[in-house]
Amino acid sequence: MRDFDAGRAFFRDALGFEETFVHPRDRWAKLTRGEMEIALAEGEPDDGGGVAHVDVEDVKAEAERLREAGVEVGVVFELAGEVRLVDVFDPDGNRIQLAQSLR
Repeated sequence: MRDFDAGRAFFRDALGFEETFVHPRDRWAKLTRGEMEIALAEGEPDDGGGVAHVDVEDVKAEAERLREAGVEVGVVFELAGEVRLVDVFDPDGNRIQLAQSLR
């Protein structure tokens, strides 16, 4: 994250992650949401990095809530009645995918 504090706030406040560790001097943090655990570090984004996949109860409702909060959100799409997905983007433009099981 170019702006460590903005990145932490995005994942906490917009996506509902909980900070489990913050190292203020080295500018990195661990956050969790359910079974998902991520680490954030200050620095230039890595275009080759993976995409965080976050399970949610209702993708459409989350997409609308995030849009209203000013977050960049892609188009909600459904795969064969199995899963509903939407891409959201953090302040640096990194993609995070929200998923809802339809089974």
